[in-house]
Amino acid sequence: MSDIRCRNLCKTFHQGGETITALDQVSLDIGEGAFVCLSGPSGSGKTTLLNALGGLDTPDSGTIAIGEQRLEHLSRRQRADLRLHHIGFVFQAYNLITVLSARENVEFIMQVQGVPAKEREKLATGVLAEVGLAGLEERRPAELSGGQQQRVAVARAIATRPALVLADEPTANLDSRSAARLMDLFVTLNRERGVTFVISTHDARVMGYARRLIGMRDGRIVSDQEQQPHAMAI
Repeated sequence: MSDIRCRNLCKTFHQGGETITALDQVSLDIGEGAFVCLSGPSGSGKTTLLNALGGLDTPDSGTIAIGEQRLEHLSRRQRADLRLHHIGFVFQAYNLITVLSARENVEFIMQVQGVPAKEREKLATGVLAEVGLAGLEERRPAELSGGQQQRVAVARAIATRPALVLADEPTANLDSRSAARLMDLFVTLNRERGVTFVISTHDARVMGYARRLIGMRDGRIVSDQEQQPHAMAI
């Protein structure tokens, strides 16, 4: 249910007496199992588009369908349920719970889903190892570097193997080796499990992994091209 269809999305914000157009008549289709990167300068609308796709932000106009679900027809609770069970988020600001350990942060969504404690712990420990954090499971966010916190956020997003992952600058705080390892993991999840990825990034190396590269500027899509992905150079 991870195919996406957007039509004529518009979104404006008001800041300091000025109206800022974040999305300007954005329309696109993203097929199930796609691996897409959104590129463009700061303020181009990438993050706003990701938030709209995940039901975190409501466009002023336009429509979004995730599978058979039309987001504008869903209640707030129904959108939350869609995110809980089908969408993984990687936020640029991490959004970790400071009083919880890395493992507990990864377990949190599974706990809300009702996954039994032993299964949660096993899954969380395994996915933390996948992102290179084996041995750091009991550290709280304040005891981790920025890059390590980002990897906890990624582990939390993919632990339940969602159908769709929306990632906002997922490699922004990672060194080249960690970034390459993370992108290789995304590619594996995409190829072997069919997870759809939509990633916003400034990093040309990350863009190289995409099978489709969508360029944005001033809230509009200015380019949309298929490409042959290649591995990140480290």
